[in-house]
Amino acid sequence: MRVGIVGVGIMGSAIAGNLIRKGATVVGYDIDARRMSELAAMGGTPADSASEVTDRVELVLTSLPSAAALLMTVDGIRSRPRSGLVVAELSTLPIAVKLDARERLAATGVSLLDCPLSGTGAQAVTGDLAVYASGERSAYDRAAPIFTKFARVSHYLGEFGNGSKMKFVANLLVAIHNVATAEAMVLGMKAGLGPAEVAKLIASGAGTSKVFELRAPLMVKGDYAPPTMKVDLWQKDMAVIADYAAGLGVATPLFTASIAIYNAAQARGHGSDDTASVCAVLEQMAGIER
Repeated sequence: MRVGIVGVGIMGSAIAGNLIRKGATVVGYDIDARRMSELAAMGGTPADSASEVTDRVELVLTSLPSAAALLMTVDGIRSRPRSGLVVAELSTLPIAVKLDARERLAATGVSLLDCPLSGTGAQAVTGDLAVYASGERSAYDRAAPIFTKFARVSHYLGEFGNGSKMKFVANLLVAIHNVATAEAMVLGMKAGLGPAEVAKLIASGAGTSKVFELRAPLMVKGDYAPPTMKVDLWQKDMAVIADYAAGLGVATPLFTASIAIYNAAQARGHGSDDTASVCAVLEQMAGIER
């Protein structure tokens, strides 16, 4: 199967790399010319637009930073509709936006799946991702063989939108665990323990988490570039989750408390850094200088 990818940023480029290494033909598009050059260097085929991508593939993956980017992509696909085309939307966006996109594409015979991913950019490089897929079962069955080429596991959750709901639950925990990891690392450093020792021993005990194991090594180094998830982009995800929880009337006290730390990281110039940079914020609050 020839696979299209619209949006070859941190996640999209890692997915493209895994697909190419496993023998898939990848046609990609991104508004960033540098990303197009990187795609060509890894063996992919750059396209001039989202509509050109759809002309040349059987399945399109979209990994996009905003609702506006998704709707622009949908308009591009609609300009050259192909009945029977499947689009798997991998981004974290409001469900209402994805529903609107699905309706627009359905009018031209294109099926949209809601398939957000659980995992960081670093995990995407190694294929350590989980796909939370929802929507038309027959469309999922067509896409599933491609998911196995870039993800560790894919789950089919039924009704369109259920994939996003599961992703919101997962990212709520990621947000909290990341700040909790930074808080624990800073406590250890302030107590006089070496950060590398804290990371190693916590990872071997009951206090560890997947997020701790991914982000604590970055905190040990105090080096948050290149990012596996930018603070600026993470703010978008946080807002989507907060709005969804508020709409359901669900209190999220730990998640809400973590938002202030991410806001502080952004305000202190870490917007383009990895979200592990919340550790730098808590170090400053604790009076630690490294």
